[in-house]
Amino acid sequence: MHDEPTPRLTPELLLRTYAAGIFPMAENVDDPTVFWVDPEIRGILPLDGFHVPRSLQRTVKRRPFEVYVDHNFDDVVAACAESQPGRPDTWINTEIRNLYRGLAEIGHAHSVECWKDDNLVGGLYGVTLGGAFFGESMFSRARDASKVALCHLVARLRHSGFRLLDTQFATEHLIQFGVIEIPRDVYLKKLEAALAIKSTFYLGPLDEADLAFRQSLTQTS
Repeated sequence: MHDEPTPRLTPELLLRTYAAGIFPMAENVDDPTVFWVDPEIRGILPLDGFHVPRSLQRTVKRRPFEVYVDHNFDDVVAACAESQPGRPDTWINTEIRNLYRGLAEIGHAHSVECWKDDNLVGGLYGVTLGGAFFGESMFSRARDASKVALCHLVARLRHSGFRLLDTQFATEHLIQFGVIEIPRDVYLKKLEAALAIKSTFYLGPLDEADLAFRQSLTQTS
């Protein structure tokens, strides 16, 4: 009797795992292997409960960055895989980078990017499936750049009629924007409802009304 061979990871297989509520990680950037994560407690950002500190709202309105979508997806993922202060190592290895590049090529992964003086200074990327967006990682090389990218992401998801923004975990950084934790069974019900929606990630321009958000009690960003 022979063991069944492990299926080769492909973008299409990855989409099936997301639809089942599972996502991939690596132990570190140099580890060639991938393992699957299915948290008992999941972080999500209710799109109707997103709020920003007042100072960040002013920053968004001032538009200190040029914000693009899918302008340079590969560079965003590469930047997310780099070591950062307080985060000496990441879970994004070469296999994962290649898989997300494949998802971007078939329209199921997108990046929101902040540029200043022709330099990529912040951004995020994630996976789209139905009416769900699975946020993967973000980075910042300039003050508030990743936060501005998050605001633009939420505005686009609202514009597109998305139902679920999955943040995977609820970090202290994300909780300030309204991220909450829910148990796996509740998450899977929300995921099922979101997957039944046919949403297309909005790639067009945003106006001032799109970028007006509920303000939190936190005064600083």
